[in-house]
Amino acid sequence: MVETEPCGKVVHYSSVKAEPVSPDMATATRIRWLIGPSDEPPLFYMRMFEVDPGGHINAHFHPWEHEIYVLEGSGRVRIGGRIHEVRAGYVVFIPPNVEHEYWAGDEGLRFLCMIPKEPTAEKRDEPIRC
Repeated sequence: MVETEPCGKVVHYSSVKAEPVSPDMATATRIRWLIGPSDEPPLFYMRMFEVDPGGHINAHFHPWEHEIYVLEGSGRVRIGGRIHEVRAGYVVFIPPNVEHEYWAGDEGLRFLCMIPKEPTAEKRDEPIRC
């Protein structure tokens, strides 16, 4: 665990443990909670995903949005019914309750993903279609 000072947190990302994402959610994927629950941020969490070449994050939806910045590599992101090619430097916004999934390209895919601490929409049984 990385300790958080009362006035913030400053660490190199590599000091935050990369943990495997559950096999029922993804293949060949790790997550680092750069700013997570133990840091007690007021509004948002920051995570780093590392997806190995050919790795995949399964389709899912939930009542909060994602703000994503692609750091390295390339891949595809499906948001609703559209698939987008992404690579380093791309920014992605996924609205709440819209189904989405990710595939890493030949170089793998590493991205930052910010999410709010609390849901930003009502929970749904089915995703919003777009």
